[in-house]
Amino acid sequence: MDSKDKQVLTKLHEHISSVLKYCEGCETLESFQSDSMLVEACVFNLMQIGELAKSSLSDELKAEIVSIPWRQIYGMRNRIVHGYSGVNMKMVWDTIKYDLPLLKSEIEKYI
Repeated sequence: MDSKDKQVLTKLHEHISSVLKYCEGCETLESFQSDSMLVEACVFNLMQIGELAKSSLSDELKAEIVSIPWRQIYGMRNRIVHGYSGVNMKMVWDTIKYDLPLLKSEIEKYI
């Protein structure tokens, strides 16, 4: 892995960690949705995660790390960027609660 890819993985890890920290103590979709600053902070970080994964990592690294669903990560970014008012908050919440902890653990194997 080259140093640029390692830096990007570290940045991805930081964004994931931020979202998970922001959501500590937030146990339900309803409590998540009721805090507009929390939603905006998390959605921003999800966009950053998608952008970094799509544009900043080498194709070689993405091909090597097949355990990470790169296309779904870009897909989440695209849904947020191209239709914010139509973003499915349940999907965002499920991503935060179930997918991000797994993604964080997987990235930690490589940094």
